Amino acid sequence: MIDFDPMHVDLNCDLGEMDSIEGRRIECEILQYVTSANVACGAHAGDESRMRDVAALCREHDVAFGAHPGYPDRLNFGRRVIPMSPSSIQQLVAEQIGLAAEIAAAEGISLHHVKPHGALYNLAACNAAVAEAIVFAVREMGNEIKVLGLSGSLLITCARHHGLAAISEVFADRNYRPDGSLVPRDQAHSVLTDQSEVLIRAVEMVRSGLVISDNGSAVSLVAESICVHSDTANAVNIVRQLRQGLLDYRIAVRRP
Repeated sequence: MIDFDPMHVDLNCDLGEMDSIEGRRIECEILQYVTSANVACGAHAGDESRMRDVAALCREHDVAFGAHPGYPDRLNFGRRVIPMSPSSIQQLVAEQIGLAAEIAAAEGISLHHVKPHGALYNLAACNAAVAEAIVFAVREMGNEIKVLGLSGSLLITCARHHGLAAISEVFADRNYRPDGSLVPRDQAHSVLTDQSEVLIRAVEMVRSGLVISDNGSAVSLVAESICVHSDTANAVNIVRQLRQGLLDYRIAVRRP
């Protein structure tokens, strides 16, 4: 094992999105290895029952419970931009995180963070008005709630500007463009499923603050939290190996 200096990172996953028995089994297994969960709030996926189930599991495993608000578009899983005014986006996000906060409180835990989902997440990374609308919705719930967003994004900048703690997120199972955005899912090689490749990329992002983009250029980023998607093929094995691999490289895994 290479002798690296001690470091730490959060390991998060988007959960509460799969209704099948197999999907629920996958999510239960993943919760044994992550330190933060971003829970679908009923718009792009999920419902109150699934939110309660995940909240209870987060309490059991001491995992940070976060809201994962998205566009109300279950057909496209929230991965298509729906034209909305900033005020409508603020209301949409406020309603979803308000529900998440109520469910968390009922399960004896607190809402730890908010991470927008899918197309809303990507739009907030580059659109100042959308980023501000999301930040205002979070701030209405209290300044103690953190914002989880793409490293280097306008959402991170906006959250900090308005006095909220922001967590810079990177993706172990996604490819990057040279500008630091994610390769769209409808393009080839947008998602990574090889466990060893995911681990090496994650370690490099945490240690060096760099990731190699799809054109071979290096992209600078800040890796405070690493995301693996629950619907990525082989997700449980990826998360399990990633958790153990980070520890083997003397990178502590803990909630932010």
